Amino acid sequence: MATSGLNTTGILSRVTVAAITAALVATTTSAIAADKAPSAERATKPAPSASAFSTEAAADAPVNALYGVNSSGTMYGYPPNGEGGLDAKLEVGYGWNYAKQMTQVDHDADGSADGLWSVTDGTLQYTAWGVDPVNIGTGWGQYNKVTSAGNLGGAAADDLLARDNAGNLYLYLGYGNGKLTSRKLVGGGWGAYNQITGKGDLTGDGKADIVARDGAGNLYLYKGTGSTTSPFSAKVKIGGGWNMFNNLVSVGDVDIDGITDLIARGTDGALYLYKGTGNAVGTFKPRVSIGSSGWNTYRLLF
Repeated sequence: MATSGLNTTGILSRVTVAAITAALVATTTSAIAADKAPSAERATKPAPSASAFSTEAAADAPVNALYGVNSSGTMYGYPPNGEGGLDAKLEVGYGWNYAKQMTQVDHDADGSADGLWSVTDGTLQYTAWGVDPVNIGTGWGQYNKVTSAGNLGGAAADDLLARDNAGNLYLYLGYGNGKLTSRKLVGGGWGAYNQITGKGDLTGDGKADIVARDGAGNLYLYKGTGSTTSPFSAKVKIGGGWNMFNNLVSVGDVDIDGITDLIARGTDGALYLYKGTGNAVGTFKPRVSIGSSGWNTYRLLF
């Protein structure tokens, strides 16, 4: 009986140890899964339509997919379909639940983004397509708008604009590897705008421009100068009534005609394309519907 009792105790001990070990393994596995880095892949067109992207070399305007991140942190990409619209969505990433800002970046001036900059918990990160994010710097929580409008300073790589809570706009020049120079003050008063975007040349002069919308719904064009000390000319009003949209974003040339375009999302979740004309006067053609509904599911579009 004593021998039997000793065996029972040993068995119970081994069972207890096994259970604890299993629990620790499960906990560790969960922790690793929870800490898994966000991912982002390039959204590319199916092979039969890929020829549309070959146009970018001759187009002199960036050609990129439109990306969206929903409330669960999943990222989807919509490549241009070569007919003035967007292809069906592709799931291209996950883990972006806490990202506050996201913008595409082209490092080598080939007309196609190489990855993205994002701000999470006040840290700026660079994520090359298919590679884990790399921390670039802290203190970015001071900015309420971070966007890359392309190459603003004259070099090959895209640069980054950041606006602080006081309305000051700063320019960070890109090194072409995700890293940035120290900031340069562009100017104050930019808190008047609730939307700032751009991705390439809107006016046909070869320099990247941006547009900005104020609280009254007026849209302004800021022509790029190519200067690092004064990157924009004085604003020019190009339209009113833009408050019907809750998001304005440019990813470059959507209709593959060599001219940068503008995408606008309505408060009802519909998506519209404003095709660029290449002129400072009459900057955009009348809008064209490229998505009837459902686009409000994305908390970030870039």
